Amino acid sequence: MDMESRLRTRDPDRAHVFFLPFSVVRMVQYIYPRDHHDMKPLRKTVLDYINLISGRYPYWNRSLGADHFMLSCHDWGPYASGGHHHLFFNSIRVLCNANTSEWFNASRDVSLPEMNVRSNVIKVGGPSASGRPMLAFFAGGNHGPVRPVLLKHWKDKDSDVQVHEYLPKGVSYVELMKKSKFCLCPSGYEVASPRIMEAIYYDCVPVTINANYVLPFSDVLNWKAFSVQVSVEDIPNLKNILMSISPRQYIRMQRRVKTVQRHFMMNGPPQRFDLYHMLLHSIWLRRLNVRIHPQD
Repeated sequence: MDMESRLRTRDPDRAHVFFLPFSVVRMVQYIYPRDHHDMKPLRKTVLDYINLISGRYPYWNRSLGADHFMLSCHDWGPYASGGHHHLFFNSIRVLCNANTSEWFNASRDVSLPEMNVRSNVIKVGGPSASGRPMLAFFAGGNHGPVRPVLLKHWKDKDSDVQVHEYLPKGVSYVELMKKSKFCLCPSGYEVASPRIMEAIYYDCVPVTINANYVLPFSDVLNWKAFSVQVSVEDIPNLKNILMSISPRQYIRMQRRVKTVQRHFMMNGPPQRFDLYHMLLHSIWLRRLNVRIHPQD
């Protein structure tokens, strides 16, 4: 936000929304007692924070937090937001864990794409359809309710649908994604997966396998045009589902992946239509649903 002054104001009377800049990651690092497995201090800290700003400034109370937003990609972001009732039910929560079964409200909350930031430089791109000999690929830990089903049916069983729990030493995860037409993105402990972003970066058509997940930017992006959604129940039939997509249809989908790629890029400074602008647009759309009554 410091790099994009056009969309930021320090005049509260001009602001559409107010950012709550607390970090769940920092709270976990410094407050969570790992050996005690007690997450209550996270909620207590959030409660103290909201009580502080609501007592110090008038803007929270006029809408009960409805024109305020928080952001967290930590798994415990939704839990921490439950530290204050109005933050949980009124405010705009920008969360990677966009799980409707855990009170994520798509009409008010914003789905944040999950991503592993290993480097400041993200190398994007990959071969065209003709340069991808594998049908589908996944490698990852066996956790959550979805991946055990995927591994049970497909782990090391088919050269076209390559599903691995762990890759052998020396085998490149990125290169296998680039060799695959479809990149499988099953949920783990949480509904979101960084593989969706990775697939888009490497021009691989994402295949999401999850339940209750609100896909990022689905207000404006037609995910069915550039990805495949598969239910957990259809995992045994996964290969037939992907094989039923004609070469011509696949080429169109892959080209659309390339088209939407810019909406998932992290740039510094931000560029038009990139991840930063898409997030702010999603927040702005939800702010339109809030009517602020002028104070006397």
